[in-house]
Amino acid sequence: MSDELIVFAEEESNENVVSANQLSSRPWKVLVVDDDRDVHEATKFGLKGLVFLGQPLELLHAYSAKEATEILRETHEVAVILLDVVMETESAGLELVKVIREDLGRKSTRIILRTGQPGYAPEIEVILKYDINDYKNKADLTRTRLYTSVTAAIRSYSEIQALDTSRKGLEQIVHASSELMSLHGIRELANGIITQLAALLGTPEEGMICIKSSHDKQKGPTTADFAVVAASGQRSVAQNEEVLEDPNIMAMLLDAAMKRRSVDGGSDCVLYFPSEFRDDMMLYLDLHRALEETEHQLLEVFCSNISVCLDNATILDRLHNYAYFDSLLGIPNRVSFARYIDKMMASAADDQLICLIDIDHFSGINDTLGTNTGDELLRLVAQRLTKNLPEGTFVSRVSGDTFGIMGSAHNLSPETVTELVEKPFTLFGDEIVISTTQGFYVLRDANVSGNDAIKRANIALKRAKDIIRGDAVEYTHEIEKETHQRMLMLQGLRKAHAEHELFMVYQPQIDLNTGKINGLEALIRWKTHNGTMIPPDQFIPVAESSGLIVQLGEWIMCSALRDLEHLENRYALGLQMGINISPVQFRHPNFLNTIKTELNKFNLSRNQVEFEITESVAMMDIDTVRATLKQIHDLGAQVAIDDFGTGFSCLSYLETLHFDRLKIDKSFIDKMSNENAGTYIPEMIINLGRDLDMSVIAEGVETQEQVSRLKGLNCFEAQGYFFGKPMDMKSLEIWLDGHIAKQG
Repeated sequence: MSDELIVFAEEESNENVVSANQLSSRPWKVLVVDDDRDVHEATKFGLKGLVFLGQPLELLHAYSAKEATEILRETHEVAVILLDVVMETESAGLELVKVIREDLGRKSTRIILRTGQPGYAPEIEVILKYDINDYKNKADLTRTRLYTSVTAAIRSYSEIQALDTSRKGLEQIVHASSELMSLHGIRELANGIITQLAALLGTPEEGMICIKSSHDKQKGPTTADFAVVAASGQRSVAQNEEVLEDPNIMAMLLDAAMKRRSVDGGSDCVLYFPSEFRDDMMLYLDLHRALEETEHQLLEVFCSNISVCLDNATILDRLHNYAYFDSLLGIPNRVSFARYIDKMMASAADDQLICLIDIDHFSGINDTLGTNTGDELLRLVAQRLTKNLPEGTFVSRVSGDTFGIMGSAHNLSPETVTELVEKPFTLFGDEIVISTTQGFYVLRDANVSGNDAIKRANIALKRAKDIIRGDAVEYTHEIEKETHQRMLMLQGLRKAHAEHELFMVYQPQIDLNTGKINGLEALIRWKTHNGTMIPPDQFIPVAESSGLIVQLGEWIMCSALRDLEHLENRYALGLQMGINISPVQFRHPNFLNTIKTELNKFNLSRNQVEFEITESVAMMDIDTVRATLKQIHDLGAQVAIDDFGTGFSCLSYLETLHFDRLKIDKSFIDKMSNENAGTYIPEMIINLGRDLDMSVIAEGVETQEQVSRLKGLNCFEAQGYFFGKPMDMKSLEIWLDGHIAKQG
């Protein structure tokens, strides 16, 4: 397209400005069809002041296919239609194209299909069927590209209208464009262009197509900048070097490249196809005669259409790469991996092993060393797997830090992978050692698709992560069954939360010296609509692994504090409320804000609230835990270690971190059944708490004997069924009434 044909009103260059009295009174009519008003405004802004061939633009607006049809029935000479794919329905745009072409008979109007959803981009068959001239992704339509698309379409429309006398040639162009649009890839398309041009001009198929790479602007293009991608006739017999050494051909190519436009040599010509997506392309055609004026005009129209074909072919090549290859590593991606598995299954390959390899703590590497280091590590892992795994092994990147491999189970094993990747990697001069967690699946079921095979390996990988990092787990049907049950449990839990099947219960905590209640522990329960009780040890782990525990935890905190405020208003006992905190909650970035928000909602003394965390939380990053605990204490709340003694054996964190209370786990209290056994660990915990200035409470107390022995060990706080089971609010208030009356 000649730049001098396009003039923008806001540009200050006098050379390209067309004055108002020079403008033609007949504007180019462009119909914008889209159900999004913002798109109309953006198009209006993008095309503001555009003047083409001395004529301004007149934008017509339709917000539905029906409205567009009415406008087209009443308005003649619409040059271009910018048409959305998805409007009233997913196919409204394509159905409108059919009406425009078949019912209204608008063959000359140029249609540019626009989509904001790449998944709705038209297939090649649809483009052929409905004569869609171009399609663009809205996200890619910068102002310059919108200018380019619209002006190219208007130019095409203008010339089609002006060349009624060349109807036969124009029909040949349309046919050629449709034929070429069905070709995939630059080389296939290049050969098709030579064939279609020869048919259009009635000349022999004598020509070649070159790609010109970028060149030094000061020195200009040279022979080395050109590469032949297609040739026909006598040109196809010679080597590329021989073709380019022809002084006449080379002179014309260099002239076209320098001027960035087509060159007519009399009995031959060079057509120039610039592109925003690829290197520019040039076509040398040996005509054996001079071109007539009408043929010059036909060539301009042809070139305008071919530029679209070339760009679309380039886009298809790129989309193919995007669809099947990882852009960072250049290796096959998950889609390609699934296709390869399907291919191997179709060939009845025996005992193929599929393995997913996840780099442990990769996010930590990105956080501490930077994403550039993380990307480089991924490249090194990909290179090592590709170069060193047994021959015939397929290597792909399935997701962020997860690789997928497939090969013979006789030659490939998790041990092979572990040994390979555990060797140090050199990153920017430093050595780094990584570990991986693996899930693998041996293909024995011929009916499994590639995606299902990857899914099964991923189920095994998740199980390996749950058990212990750095290990490998093989898929079994039992694991999938358990995974499915957990998924059903999660769906049921979400529904239970939404439909108020979850409720709170509270277990009393007793002062053993006075026998009076001094606190409560808040616990969550699930009772389905049919009356079935789901045990907490079944649904809590599912909530934690899915992250739902964060949402549930906020609800638990709010419910417990609201109920405590109610009890204080009624009984004024100064009770302390213990609220369990999951490690997932503790790690959540909004955890402290949630605590502040909930504490501020209720009229309670802050030291009446105690957050219970497990030893696994205490064993996280020590600095992070210390900072979080300090902020909880700064808010005035208390913190207890729950189930103490059942987790990690390291006790040094008790000196480093500030806790207010230790809770002796029920499993140790159960062993206090006779005079000579079961007291050693409880006694140690009680003494440890006293030495560290912490209070100690025993959980799971069920007998008078246990109470007596705890008092003998100087533990004076306890909870358990001996005093009261976990109760809902109604039952708890009845219990409290009796307890207070009993205490006098």
